Amino acid sequence: MGNAASATEDYLKVIYGHTEWQPEPITPTGLATRLGLAPSSVTEMVKKLVVNGLVSHQPYGLIELTPDGTAAALRMVRRHRVIETWLVERMGYSWDRVHEEAEVLEHAMSDHLLDAIDDQLGRPVRDPHGDPIPTRDGVVTRPAVRLLGDLAPGEHGVIARISDRDPVLLRHLASDGIRLDVAVTRTNTGASLGQAVLPRDALTSVWVAAP
Repeated sequence: MGNAASATEDYLKVIYGHTEWQPEPITPTGLATRLGLAPSSVTEMVKKLVVNGLVSHQPYGLIELTPDGTAAALRMVRRHRVIETWLVERMGYSWDRVHEEAEVLEHAMSDHLLDAIDDQLGRPVRDPHGDPIPTRDGVVTRPAVRLLGDLAPGEHGVIARISDRDPVLLRHLASDGIRLDVAVTRTNTGASLGQAVLPRDALTSVWVAAP
């Protein structure tokens, strides 16, 4: 796959991911920051995406996926999350090490191999961090969740999703036994699991479902 195609896929995946758990569309500046690129480079690429019918964007405005852009983004999101799941469940990777590996493999793996891995895994509905895995038809089933920091002190929740942006936080949580499907309690200053106190960063990086 050529670099241009890979770049398009990366852009669409980041734009999709920005609004997956919150409603505000991404700005050109935000997109440049997430991709680690110069704003001028992002501006030129966004123009190409508009021409190809993958995003809508007015100068200096927000960037949003079109239906075609969403479909293409979901294909890449599916690839990324199936690969992350495979690396953890079959290859022995820890959840803080899979993101970068999946970023490379997602562009090189054939659809046939991806589907074979998905079948072998039992067609999982979420990745190791709790992000939903789109089906082969592009259907996404997202759980009803709340950000941990939005709970009132004393409220309980079951961890349903943990952001994978900070490997250090993931390692910290894993060392304290914090993982998907465990119950946590919001405290006055943070949150806890038994005697373990979650780092403050968890309030904005962990999503919970009703117990």
